[in-house]
Amino acid sequence: MSEESPTAKPADAETTAAAAVGGTPAGPRPEPIRFFGTTWVDHTDRYGLRRAGVAVGSLAAAAAGCLVLRFAYQGLAIADVGAFVNVLVVIMFAICSAIAFRRTWDGFGKRHDPQSVASMRSLMTIGFIGSLLAYFFRALKEAPGEQLHRKEYEKARVRYEKRTARRAGHPSKRKRRK
Repeated sequence: MSEESPTAKPADAETTAAAAVGGTPAGPRPEPIRFFGTTWVDHTDRYGLRRAGVAVGSLAAAAAGCLVLRFAYQGLAIADVGAFVNVLVVIMFAICSAIAFRRTWDGFGKRHDPQSVASMRSLMTIGFIGSLLAYFFRALKEAPGEQLHRKEYEKARVRYEKRTARRAGHPSKRKRRK
């Protein structure tokens, strides 16, 4: 049984045919998006239904997260930690959620460097409601991350077309200059 690497991209009909003949895939392949695969390229395979599912799912998860935070706040009230701590906790979650929303929203348009992603991981965990809301609002417009992936895919297609347009045929069949 062979295992596929986690970075392997699913094959489409064109690349499968090329691989069966023994050739290489013709052109760049689109990068899959979570929950959408490569359906974002041509909006096939119930793309609209998937977007609606992502929107509803992220909104439901954000509501469930708010309910959990409410129980945590009630636990602080029962523990009678004081008004200062209660206000501090509410402000911390509000600020972290706002930062997580903004960072997630910006991540749909540009890639963040891995070092900043690692340094912001704990803040993004605390502000998970902001990230979920960003997913909800973006899913109303397009698949989350589609804009970035489409831009990168189009650039790769243009580079590929330029590279293949320069080739004039099989090198061994060319006439030699004297």
